Amino acid sequence: MICVLQFDAASVAVLERMLEAGRLPALAALRERGWRTELKTPAVDFAAGAFHTLYSGVELGDHGLFYPFQFVPSDQRVRYATALDAPPAIWERLAAGGLSTLALDPYESRPPRVWRGKLACGVGFRDRVVLPRWTLPHNAGRTAPAGPQATEIFGRPSASELMRLREKLLAAPGRVADAALRMLGTERFDLVWITFPAAHLAGHQFWDLSQLEEGGDAAERDVLAGALEEVYTAVDAALGRIVARLPEGADVVVTSAVGMDVNTSRADLLPGMLARVLAGGPIADGTAGSIWRLRAAVPARARRAIAAGLPDRLALELTARLELRGVDFARVPAFAHPADNQGYIRLNLAGRERDGIVGAAEADSVVAQIVAGLAEFRDPDGAPAVASVERTSELYPGERADWLPDLVVRWSDRPATLFDGVVSERFGEVRRAGAGSGRSGNHTPGDAWAVIAPGASRRAVPVRPPVLADVAATIAAVTGADAAGIAGEPLLQR
Repeated sequence: MICVLQFDAASVAVLERMLEAGRLPALAALRERGWRTELKTPAVDFAAGAFHTLYSGVELGDHGLFYPFQFVPSDQRVRYATALDAPPAIWERLAAGGLSTLALDPYESRPPRVWRGKLACGVGFRDRVVLPRWTLPHNAGRTAPAGPQATEIFGRPSASELMRLREKLLAAPGRVADAALRMLGTERFDLVWITFPAAHLAGHQFWDLSQLEEGGDAAERDVLAGALEEVYTAVDAALGRIVARLPEGADVVVTSAVGMDVNTSRADLLPGMLARVLAGGPIADGTAGSIWRLRAAVPARARRAIAAGLPDRLALELTARLELRGVDFARVPAFAHPADNQGYIRLNLAGRERDGIVGAAEADSVVAQIVAGLAEFRDPDGAPAVASVERTSELYPGERADWLPDLVVRWSDRPATLFDGVVSERFGEVRRAGAGSGRSGNHTPGDAWAVIAPGASRRAVPVRPPVLADVAATIAAVTGADAAGIAGEPLLQR
């Protein structure tokens, strides 16, 4: 057996501080038993895309999935990502070979087409976008019951809302561990893959308290200030319970595909910035995109109540249609793709987009205009808002590279939760609508890692620096599953 424990989107800095203080004993014991390695990850630019690489072993340019709501060129519109084909997850490869998997809460995943064993999502908590509820087989819900709803709603939260979220996230790792132990007690599995997404959402919401209004209840603020480390402690305790139940000789991998730190994203400002750059100067409507204006106009609590009354499929379809509402594809040479961390820009290319207007000969000049224009925007303190703008075709080649945005906007590394907008002498001011995403924490450019604790296997001799796809390759090597098409190299061998 090999067991993968996903300490999801954990901050390396916070983990190291807590390990040094002796507050994560289960993770520390596994590290002492094996070794820790950094993993090269597509999360440098595409945090959501890293999960598909982790689960499948297929690199980003070849699977093309990078965001929950993604533009489909043939439809000239955004769709929820399940409308696009995904590469088979490693548990689908095992199932094709007659091997069994226990998988709980695979983040930003989807029900497999081929499966064997027990799989369930939405156990620790449910998020209709990234952790929708499903179980295979359907009666697996009896041993892995659904967790509470905790769908992230962008916008400024209240302290009371965060207090309720804290309670859900503190309980979530134990719920996942309880379900895993029940299933491990009744069935043998070749792969056990358990994800703890509570650490992920806690990083977004509890990194600091900058998203809260000043003042408020001092006792509540004190509690919330310690919530992130509380959740990490709960994840570590759940890890320890599961490792203690594994059979002798089981290999263990603890991993995270993305990191977490202070939120530096200005993605909500990018539609307005891009509109002004393409217009060549200030324009009347140079503020945030339509969906960000809606989020600012309707309080998060009201939007949460409205969303709760809608069926999941309808809510997802409505969000997808709102993402680029108001974009006139008959006129715009480029548009800001939905994003919540780095900024994404896609050219409206003729021959690729259904209604594209930019010819191949014009593309380079449009890109040059965008790159030069975005570089002129400054934060309120006068420092550049944009660190760089990169062409994705040069960074992520592959069979589905056309699914990716053409440009990635990398923001400067200063916190972005407390200012109202950006300004350019040439293009004018672009003001933030509301509070943006309301996240105090967001993903770092990298910080993927793995702790490998061998059981019956032994350490493989590396032929290059480890990458995220190596996790799936390691599972294939240990279990004997088909590894065709997996880009990684095994970290363990039998």
